[in-house]
Amino acid sequence: MKKKLTTIFTVAGLLMLSNACTDLKEQVLDETLSAKLSEEETVNGLLAPTYALLPNLFQHTTYFALQEISTDEAILPYRGGTDWGDNGIYLALHAHNTTSTDPNVNNTWNQLVQSISRCITAIEGLKTATSPNTALYTAEARGMRAYYNMVMLDLFGIAFVKEEPGTTSKIIRGDEAVKYIESEFLAVEPVLRPKATVGPGRLNQAAVWSLLARLYLNAAVYRNIYAPTFDFKAEDMDKVIQYTDKVINSGQAKLSPDYFAIFGNDNHTNEELIFAVDQRADLNGHNRMAYFSISGDQFPLAEFPAANGTDGPGITSDFYQTWVQAYGAVDPSRDPRFYQQNMSIYTNAADTCVNDADYKINRGILRGQQYGALRVNGAFLRCPDGKLKVGKLTYVTRNRSDLPVSFSEMIDFTTAGSNYNTGYRVEKYEFSSKSNTGRNRGEADIVIVRLADVYLMRAEAKLRKSNDAAGALADVNLVRASRTKTLAPPALTSMTLDLLFRERGFEFYWEMLRRPDMIRFGKYEGKWTEKTNADVKKRIFPIPQTAIDGASNLPGYLQQNDGY
Repeated sequence: MKKKLTTIFTVAGLLMLSNACTDLKEQVLDETLSAKLSEEETVNGLLAPTYALLPNLFQHTTYFALQEISTDEAILPYRGGTDWGDNGIYLALHAHNTTSTDPNVNNTWNQLVQSISRCITAIEGLKTATSPNTALYTAEARGMRAYYNMVMLDLFGIAFVKEEPGTTSKIIRGDEAVKYIESEFLAVEPVLRPKATVGPGRLNQAAVWSLLARLYLNAAVYRNIYAPTFDFKAEDMDKVIQYTDKVINSGQAKLSPDYFAIFGNDNHTNEELIFAVDQRADLNGHNRMAYFSISGDQFPLAEFPAANGTDGPGITSDFYQTWVQAYGAVDPSRDPRFYQQNMSIYTNAADTCVNDADYKINRGILRGQQYGALRVNGAFLRCPDGKLKVGKLTYVTRNRSDLPVSFSEMIDFTTAGSNYNTGYRVEKYEFSSKSNTGRNRGEADIVIVRLADVYLMRAEAKLRKSNDAAGALADVNLVRASRTKTLAPPALTSMTLDLLFRERGFEFYWEMLRRPDMIRFGKYEGKWTEKTNADVKKRIFPIPQTAIDGASNLPGYLQQNDGY
């Protein structure tokens, strides 16, 4: 039995061996149980595990939780005193009181160290391979090792250097870690293929240029994580500009006219994506980015009356107010990045019966009363003509039919602020049409880096290097003007670092960039809803106690980060 795998995928924990085929644009690998393996099948099988855990890393309770719930963008209270309590870990994460036993921290760490280990195994196995793709696959494995180490450095302040599977890794920090990751990316960059050849789901040339720009932009933070102010060196900013220029001038990516198409179920072919977690349906990906925030009484698919949300995190009032302040008397929905209405019932009260094929929930930041398919005793109600009956939603599944699914701006850790309907919600990624439970079978690729970030990184480097406000403004306005499916956001007339920080929030909310952005812009020690901790030691997370205990036979090898 053969199953097509796009990116390169493997059953978690198993080294599955693959054979390759090629379509018009990107290399596609197939998984096979063939007993006799060709050289090409063998090298494909060695590379496959280096990508395999990316969907796990980018789940809602791993990387997303650390990068978003720790910030002013996302807050997850103890819903109704019954849901998302989890021994207070999400309350602590948001308030910067996380401990070394937090399972989200532990799970994220485990995904990273396992992925680094798999890259090392692949590099070692490829040393004796004779396939024509050996050099390319070695470069991919080495580049992925650098990427995972970059994430490790960002989250935990350390990186691992290891070349031989049987040896002990060397732990490095600060400038040494930055230089190591930089050298690895630079070594593989000439070997990797353009995005058009391999697709956004594999490490490609434009992806490495983008990751190098991200590394240089954050290098001042990584070199001295607890510094009261960061030294953004001119030579680093020059390199940010150099590598963002490479991406932009290469033509390997284009800005999407439709903002929400970037996060749609068919986004694998969206030209704005540069590097992403490939989640097309045949990969059995997860739908957590779409289901995590919306209500448990929102059922987005006419075909699957069991697929719903989970009443997870909402955005803080603090973050919402940045939109309000930016648009003044105009509602923030004026910005096509804020909201996309997909059900006309919101503007046409008579439209209560909807064809199954036309039923899609709204996208973006969801406020106020929500409408959707009405579900009773596990089945959707139907109009006399057989269409789906749509109306005002209440919390029927919570046995609270008296409580409307009407999302409020207020959300906090009080009893009133922790109800099921508190907080405006985010439905940025499209709900997968294949997700029969709401949780798994995600189709939308999860963005790691896209072209808009490349432009905004370049804008930031221009500001930080020489206060080139005009150049930065041009980059920002170019991105804003590109969203032409509807009325594009109005052009800005000035640019400062504070305005750029705000703009990054508008463009990249819910994309796991907020924590490093807040640290780099000096905002992470600020105050927002339910967060007053200003300890700079909380900029990085604790090393899991289980990891420290596991290394106890090597005294002094793995030391806990300061402040934990």
